[in-house]
Parts: sequence; structure tokens; C-alpha cells
Amino acid sequence: MSEEISAEIAQRIKLLENKFKNSGQDMLSYLDGLLYDTYTTYWDYIRLDTLLSLQVPSTEFPDEMIFISYHQITELYFKLIIHEQTQIIENSHLTGTFFTEKVWRINRYFTVLIDSFDVMIKGMEREQFLKFRMSLLPASGFQSAQFRMIEFYSTDLIHLVHASVRSGFHKSEMKNTPLELFENIYWKQGGIDMNTGEKTLTLKQFEKRYTPRFIRIATQVENTNLNQRYLSLSKEEKTPELQEALRTLDQNTNINWKLVHTGAAHRYLRKEGEAIKATGGTNWREFLPPSFQKISFFPSVWTEEEHKNWGKQWVDHVLNIK
Repeated sequence: MSEEISAEIAQRIKLLENKFKNSGQDMLSYLDGLLYDTYTTYWDYIRLDTLLSLQVPSTEFPDEMIFISYHQITELYFKLIIHEQTQIIENSHLTGTFFTEKVWRINRYFTVLIDSFDVMIKGMEREQFLKFRMSLLPASGFQSAQFRMIEFYSTDLIHLVHASVRSGFHKSEMKNTPLELFENIYWKQGGIDMNTGEKTLTLKQFEKRYTPRFIRIATQVENTNLNQRYLSLSKEEKTPELQEALRTLDQNTNINWKLVHTGAAHRYLRKEGEAIKATGGTNWREFLPPSFQKISFFPSVWTEEEHKNWGKQWVDHVLNIK
């Protein structure tokens, strides 16, 4: 004798029937699918075999596995950050509470990356790194497109213009086009050969591959990037909690994340007072220290004095830059 179906199960069946009635198939077909389907496993759900097959070092130096794995982990976190950013950008009824929660999520992702960067700074033998890095030419972490997208989703292009020319754009009476601003973006200075003054192959490759996409993104979010969404909120929605979340995001992205990279470059690319070139020929001493760039996604949440001393104390201490 079959067991009686409980009221709860009967209710679920009714709900499923309503869900599937307009799909072109009756509910029995979907129930058959459940019967024939196999159980989901952990390794299949996260595509474990595929994921673990993506670490393909270029050399036989053991520590290159650390290098490539950590960079792939970083890009996965960048993907999560962009996932949170787009939810803020696309929210048609944005509140300060929603905004704050999403920004703290982003901060948690960056905190994991910043705190784990000792894997890069202390986790590889220097001699191995200086050898296997030569097989990576001209590739460089400079070419992380997702990090650049995080910047575009975060703020106005004018705030990413190189500090040496930014004031000129601010004072201009003519509206600056996205392309004009993009051509003067701060990180392009890191792709200039220190000896010739010409663009490195690293920068040329990067521009060719991503410039159209970058311009499209920057144009699409010109009025809806995180900074613009914050400025458009009512005074009541611009809570101290949201301002603190944005300040922390600015620090994490534009100071702390860049400083740990500076620390890694300082460990691996300095020898007897001289700087070794980065793999892409980038001038890391001019490009990485945030005190040189003074990039802030959310200028309105900082004082003039705070901007003036942006990242300076740490850089002075570590690199002895006066």
C-alpha cells in the first residue's frame, strides 16, 4: 500500500505544475528528467578537473606553479568584485544599505588578496623567480584587464588620468571625450620604456587587445559608475557607514593592493641599489607607488590633506623615496 502524499508535498507539486504548464512540456516530463538524472557531485559542479588543468607553467622551476596559480586565483577574485560592482551599477532602486553591503563584499575580496600576497612576496625563491620570469616576456601583470575594468566601473575616467596632467583636464572648458581621457590614463605611463620613451610591446599588446572594450565600458558607465551612483544618492542615503565602506575600498584598491605589489617588486627586482626591469619593461618604481599617482575613486569622501599624503608614509619607509 503506497504512502499518502503529505499536504506539503502536494502543495509543491501544485506549484511545480503551475511553473511548467507554459513551458511546452507537462510536469511529468520534468519529473522523469529528475528520475533519470544523476546526482550532482562536488567535483563536477565546480569543474574541478578543468580548473586544475589550467596551471601550465612555462618552465621546470617548481616555484613557477606558485606564481601562475596565485595569479589565476587573483583573477577569480577580480571576477567576483566585478560581479558585485555591476549589481550596484544596474540597480534601478539603489539604497545606501544595498550599496554599503555590496561595497563591503568587495572589500572582503580585496582583503583576502592583500593579506594573502605574502605568497608572492615570501613564497618563492628569488633565484627561481628571476630565471622563470624570463620565459614570460613580454607578459606582465600590468595586462590584467579585469583590474582595469574594476577601475572603470568604480569611478569617472578623469579620476584615472595621470596626476601630472589631471588638473589640466579639470580646468578645460571643453568636454573631454572618453578617448582623450583614456589616452592619458595613469597606468599607461608604466608601459613606457625607461630608456627610449617609447611604448613597450607589453603596452602595445594590451592596447590592441582591450582598448575598444575599455572605451565601451567607460562610456557605458559614465553616469552610473560607483562614484556617480554615490553622488546621485540623497543626503540621507549617504550614510557614515557607506562613506566608510567607500574610503576602505579606495584604500584597499588604490593604496594597499598597489603597495603589496611594490613590496614584491622591491624584494625580487632590486639588487645592490639598482632596479631590475619588470617582465614587460614597465617602470615599476614610477608606476606602482600610489603616492605618485594619487588615484582615488571617490574624491568627495576624502579631505585635501588626505589626498596630499596619499600612500606617502609607507612608500617613504620602504623605498626611501623622499
